[in-house]
Parts: sequence; structure tokens; C-alpha cells
Amino acid sequence: MSSSSQNPTKGLRENRWIRAVIPALLLHCSVGTVYCWSIFSQEISEYIGFNKSAVEWAFSFAIFFLGMSAAFLGNVVEKDIHKSSLIAAVCFALGMAGTGFFIFYGGGHKGSLLALIGIYISYGFIMGIGLGTGYLSPVKTLMLWFPDKKGLATGLAVAGFGAAKAIASPLMQKMLSGFGETGIYKMFLILAVVYFVMMFVGHLLLKKPEGWHEPAKGEKKPSIMEVIKTKPITNYVGIWLMFYINITCGLALISQEKSIVKCIGLAASAGIISTVSAIFNAGGRLGFSAWADKLKDRNTIYKIIFILSIVSTLLVMLTGAIKNGSGNVLFIILVLALIFIVNAGYGGGFSNVPTLLSDHYGMESISAIHGITLSAWAFAGLTGNQIATWIVGHTGSNIDIEGHSVNPIGYQNVLYFTIILYIIAMLFCCFFVKNSKKK
Repeated sequence: MSSSSQNPTKGLRENRWIRAVIPALLLHCSVGTVYCWSIFSQEISEYIGFNKSAVEWAFSFAIFFLGMSAAFLGNVVEKDIHKSSLIAAVCFALGMAGTGFFIFYGGGHKGSLLALIGIYISYGFIMGIGLGTGYLSPVKTLMLWFPDKKGLATGLAVAGFGAAKAIASPLMQKMLSGFGETGIYKMFLILAVVYFVMMFVGHLLLKKPEGWHEPAKGEKKPSIMEVIKTKPITNYVGIWLMFYINITCGLALISQEKSIVKCIGLAASAGIISTVSAIFNAGGRLGFSAWADKLKDRNTIYKIIFILSIVSTLLVMLTGAIKNGSGNVLFIILVLALIFIVNAGYGGGFSNVPTLLSDHYGMESISAIHGITLSAWAFAGLTGNQIATWIVGHTGSNIDIEGHSVNPIGYQNVLYFTIILYIIAMLFCCFFVKNSKKK
């Protein structure tokens, strides 16, 4: 077994912001822009001549391959963060540039299947690999540099992933309008260069503390399954399912967020509300993880997240606030509270999972275990927004609210789906995931 120094020397402590926090923010603020998809998805579909639902699969594939690449490349991250962070920079930038190229091609060949498949491969598969490795690479390094405040450290960086949308959205909107009709593909080509530079600088700066010793060559290291089996297998299954359900419910609501805002008569403020919800997402990543550092059992944070989500969802369900909200101040407040609470809990679930895993299974193989656990994100990316879209498409009917065609009953019905899952997740918290002393 390898040994670790829990407290790097004083001199090294002075470098932890440069060697861990700054590179983590550079990596996460770049890959986090995947959540800007809704800003330009309509423009892409119109430019290449496909309906929006066909183009939307690019985002689902990106999230799927994010999780799967993290799962399969977790051991690469564990062994060499410089190799993994370089893979992240190259794949993310290449995927961005490829997306721009195939949008350009699709603009000249309307309805071309090659353009659509090219976007799937570029934005979904290639960029997805960059997303997974870029998200995972700095996490263990942060926990090693901040052994006594692991939650705060990972929360700060992962907050960059959540805040990326709020930071990048106005810039993307400006580029889209500034470049005119050809702005959509030019934006991707420019951002490919910008994000490569950011991620490459992060790659150069990222470094584990000198006090941490990786296993020597030839030294036997326990397999991931051996580490997981040090606790009852139901313990890990419980953590995986809690993580999966939190993401699925978050995506189900977030994917319908703009339409729900229109239902309550706030269409003119949709952009502002989207920015505020992104801030809550980032704040939840930082706030919940920092809070967890002060608790005896980090799993308590998940119980708090699920209780808050259940209560806010139940209030909107019982009052019918989405379908009755237009013009009613109380119902508008309830709906906005639901959106902001779910966004905060969604972000908090992400920032707490690596530290929760380290509390249960130690730091030895945390990158690999965290990577496998991110497969929950992959499957949630294929189910959360797709199930919500199906519910909205098959229940209720569209009506006109202030000139916008929306389906309030359909959005209201999505909440029945999410509250059932939140309750199931709460049961996993209570019965499957055992308390663990922080390591």
C-alpha cells in the first residue's frame, strides 16, 4: 500500500492555489460550458436544416461519454494527471473545432446526414472524452492539497463547472449576434482555441503535493473492486444510485426550466432567471461541500438536499403553482424557489460525491472509484431530460400564455416523476449508505 502525507510542508502549502485550485478552475470553467448547449442548439438546428429534437442528441451523447470516459479512463487519471489533463485539453478543443466544422458543412448542405453525425461525433464523443477526463483530473489533487478542507477545495473547483454557463453565456450570445448568420460555426472555432489555451495552462500548472507518494513500479495495488468490497457492496450501490437519481431529477427539471418560467408569466426575465439558477448551481457546489466538512458524516448533506428538494417539489405540486402561477405572486415565488433549490442540490450532489467516496474508501484509488461513479452521470444524461420531454409530450396540452405556447400540466406532471425518485434516493441514504468517519 502506498503512503501519503496528510499535511504538505509549509512551503508547499503556499503553492496549492497555483498547483491545484487555479488549474482546476481553468479546466472546469472550460468543460463546464457543455451546459451552454441550450443557448445555441436552436441556431444549430436551423443552420444545418434539422429539427431541434434531432440535434438535441448531441448534448445527451456528450453527457453520456463524459461519464463513460471518466469511468474507463479513471485509472489513467489515477496514474498520471498530466497525461489525463493533456488528453482533456486536446479532445475538448478538437471536439469544439470539429463541431464548428460540421456546422459550417451543414450550412452549405442543408439536411446533410453527414453534418448531423459529424456533430454527434465531435460534440458528443470526442468532446465527451475531454469532458470526462477534464472533470476528473484535478479532483484528487485538490483533496491532497487540502486534506482538512477537502469539501471546500473540491467545491470551489467544481463550482467553476457550474458557473461556466453563467460566465460563458453572455459571451456566446454576443458572438452569435456579432458574427451574424455565420456566427454559430465561427463561435465554435474561436472557443476551441480559447479553451485549449485555458486547459493547456491548467495542464501545465496541475501538480500533486510532494508529500504524496504513488505506488512504486511493480508494487501491487488493490483493484477497484477490492477497494469497493472493503465495505458491503450495497454501500457503493447506494452512493451510485443517490448520485444517479439526483442528476436525473435535476436534468428533468432544468431541461424544462425555460418553458416553466414562461408558464408563470416571466418569459421576459428568462435569461436573468437562467443566470441566477446557474449561480445557485455553482453556489450549491461550493456551499454544500464546505458545509459537509463540518459534519461528522458527509452523507448528511445528501439527506438535506433530498429533503429540501422533496419539500419544494411537494409545495409546487399541491398548489399547482406551475399551471396556476401566471399573475400569482405566491405561486411564482414557489416555482422559482423550486428551480433554485433543485439547481443548488444538483450542484451540491456533484461536489460531495468525491469526498464522500474518499471518506468511505480512502484516497488510494479515489480517481478510479470517482470515475466509475461518474457513469451514473452518463446514464442520467440519457434519461433525465429525455423522460421529462416524453412526459411533457404525452400529457397535458399546449396553451397560450402571454404569446408563448406552453404545456403547464405536462411540466407539472414531471414533478410526480421527480418526487418519487427523490423519495427513493432518500431511502437509499437512510438504509444502504452507512455512516463513515472522515479519513
